[in-house]
Amino acid sequence: MKHSVKIAAVGVVFAGTAVLADPVAPTEVAYGDYGEVETSLTGTPGDPAAGEIIMVDRGKGNCIACHQVTALEQYPFHGEVGPTLDGVADRWTESDLRGLVANAKMVFPDTMMPAFYKSEGYIRPGDGYTGSAAEEPLEPILEAQEVEDVVAYLMTLNEAN
Repeated sequence: MKHSVKIAAVGVVFAGTAVLADPVAPTEVAYGDYGEVETSLTGTPGDPAAGEIIMVDRGKGNCIACHQVTALEQYPFHGEVGPTLDGVADRWTESDLRGLVANAKMVFPDTMMPAFYKSEGYIRPGDGYTGSAAEEPLEPILEAQEVEDVVAYLMTLNEAN
């Protein structure tokens, strides 16, 4: 049995189009001392083009509701609540940005920024527009790969752009 498991594992490594393990669950994300998340949540590189779509999607990330991003100036209504994201790749590492997108409260406990990859530990989440509290665990705002996509897009925002 052990031999067949090793052969299967080797086959997956060399398959090229292999399906990777399940994404890291929101409750299993390993945050560093400063809120950084060193390893990918999915093992799959993020897609900056998909990340850009999430950045402006009002049903998903909607990052520009709070942050100004010059590279996204074709989209209206940039916010001024959060810091500008221009040059963010020069100020933060990929691991730092992954931690900030997943749960910014790990870095800035008093931030207004929502945790985009969190499913429990809320004070009192609302259940839509019912006026009732929702039951945990909740679905995270973004899926693990969407977090990776947003991080990949943020890594394109350096001072040269």
